[in-house]
Amino acid sequence: MSGTSLDGVIDVALLETDGYDFVRPVKYYEHPYDIEIRDKVRKCFGKTQRDDATDEAQKLVTDIHIEAVKALGEDADVIGFHGQTITHMPADKFTWQLGDGQRLASETGISVVADMRQNDIQSGGQGAPLLPIYHRAMVANVQKPVMILNLGGVANITYIGADGELIAFDCGPANALMDDFVKQRRDLPYDENGILAAQGQVHKNILDQFVRDEFFNIKPPKSLDRNQWSIDCVRYASVEDGLATLLEMTIEGVARACDHLPQMPRIVYAAGGGRKNAYMLGCLRTRLEVDVLPIDAVDWNGDATEAEGFAYLAVRSLLGENLTMPSTTGAPNPLTGGVLYRV
Repeated sequence: MSGTSLDGVIDVALLETDGYDFVRPVKYYEHPYDIEIRDKVRKCFGKTQRDDATDEAQKLVTDIHIEAVKALGEDADVIGFHGQTITHMPADKFTWQLGDGQRLASETGISVVADMRQNDIQSGGQGAPLLPIYHRAMVANVQKPVMILNLGGVANITYIGADGELIAFDCGPANALMDDFVKQRRDLPYDENGILAAQGQVHKNILDQFVRDEFFNIKPPKSLDRNQWSIDCVRYASVEDGLATLLEMTIEGVARACDHLPQMPRIVYAAGGGRKNAYMLGCLRTRLEVDVLPIDAVDWNGDATEAEGFAYLAVRSLLGENLTMPSTTGAPNPLTGGVLYRV
């Protein structure tokens, strides 16, 4: 898995699963890649037509995934290959993940399931989020209702009700804007533990404009492109104030998402890179008035969750089982997905 936050690593997870209720993480590995690759991928964000830049980026993305699988040093029955999202426009039935599934299969000697969003989005779904079914399997033994909050480039939630009801949708920005901002201003990859944000003051006028965005009034399911919002809104703020404001935008997005749930969860488990931002989790606890814990608290590796999820979905794809459903993506009915690339 390589997320929209472009954090400089490929997450590789080895998972044992039957594609249903049994999931057992076996191994996890982070494969770093060069900032040059990040920059070339970033320049493709928002594109809808293939050109030399996207061709080069796709080759680089595939290369580093091949390296990552080989570096893991383990065999597998199948690889779940998400690819690198550069554009996501569900209203136009368009989503684009860079990556050559056939070359990944040929170079690793392992069959690959890729293109997992396409069937859903072409059928009228949002094409995202894709991991709710895996989240439900992860917390099978946890008292409900519970919410999984994925804090990646954007934020998305999976709500699992006491009766197994599944609701999932993207809810706002997460790491992408904060990382872009601190990279631009301080040449740092991220604001570690929210230390800089904690020193800043929220610009209320910017936050007020943000929460008036029509996106928050749309009933789920719904999904976001990484570029739905921009750091331009805090261009005149200090580093600390800009980060405080962007972080509060994330908090408000999650809070507004909870307005669409049948009831508040008993507990929120945070996954993705943002779960390491202790200041942000503290702000979420205060705003939501429920406990917010890293998913590692229930013995799951929060860094591995997305990679594990796509391994799980690859197996479900081979079985012909659904990857999405009306309550997670707005698909007209439960849909399978993915394209199998054989060795």
